[in-house]
Amino acid sequence: SRDLAAQLMAEGTYRRVSSEPNPQRASEMLKTGQAAVVIVIEAGYGQNVARGTGGTIQVMVDGTDPNRAQIALQTATQLSSAQSLGLLAQKAKSTYGTSSIGSIRLSPRILYNPSMKSATYMVPGVAAMILLIVTTIVTAMGITREREIGTLEQILVSPLPPWILLLGKCLPFAFVGQIQVFAILAVGSFLFDVPLRGSMLLVGVATGLYLMTTLGVGVFISTVSRSQQQAILGGFFFLMPAILLSGFMTPIQNMPAWLRPLTYLNPVRYFVEIIRGCLLKGASFGDLWFQLTALLIFGVLILTASAMRFRKTLS
Repeated sequence: SRDLAAQLMAEGTYRRVSSEPNPQRASEMLKTGQAAVVIVIEAGYGQNVARGTGGTIQVMVDGTDPNRAQIALQTATQLSSAQSLGLLAQKAKSTYGTSSIGSIRLSPRILYNPSMKSATYMVPGVAAMILLIVTTIVTAMGITREREIGTLEQILVSPLPPWILLLGKCLPFAFVGQIQVFAILAVGSFLFDVPLRGSMLLVGVATGLYLMTTLGVGVFISTVSRSQQQAILGGFFFLMPAILLSGFMTPIQNMPAWLRPLTYLNPVRYFVEIIRGCLLKGASFGDLWFQLTALLIFGVLILTASAMRFRKTLS
């Protein structure tokens, strides 16, 4: 078993994140995203191989990312090739004095996306991207446009406090954003058979926290923009890095090592993980507490900074 694990790690495709004696705990790590592949080696595997009766390996793969799942399965299949069997046979002969060896039986199991459809992986990410683009750009342009045509100054003569004014500007976009997310998920489920295994309440809560960030960024961009063109350019200046570092198109594990820590500063990453984990894996609040907490912190900080900047600009 140790030789088998060493060969898996030596190939370079797999990276050990934990060794769990409890298969249930390993399955939970797969569900929460702490692991992408779980390899279960049966008890007495070494003795069975040495006796010539063969051994069984179960490979459970997170199928939410079809490309990663396919690579993981190919690597596991290569493990049971003649070369791996020959190495195990030599070990068995030196240890037990026999060259008789049985075949390694591979038992693959693809979870959450058995057919490995790319649409199942992409649609939840598309919901996050559309929500980011619409709420950030539209909020920034809407407030900037009112400053351009002078209606914002007309409101200033009213006794409304600045936070009431800001709340009135953001609530309609937040309402539209919530509708957009559920509309996209409904279309994805109907047209592309995207599963909706998780709680819609969790999706709604996560969307609300995510909107605090996107609306806050939109408000902040509007306070530093003097025209709608500047608001659009400022929005895309934020959107492009946020999308590229979210794991939507390129898995974070495939990014350069120096770039991965920067993804923890990207709130879009956490929302993509939440919506994929909830819809495809049926993850609960307890499974996604870290991502929810991160979104809450980012939302409060960004919205507070934007509100202070907005108030200062009005003053």
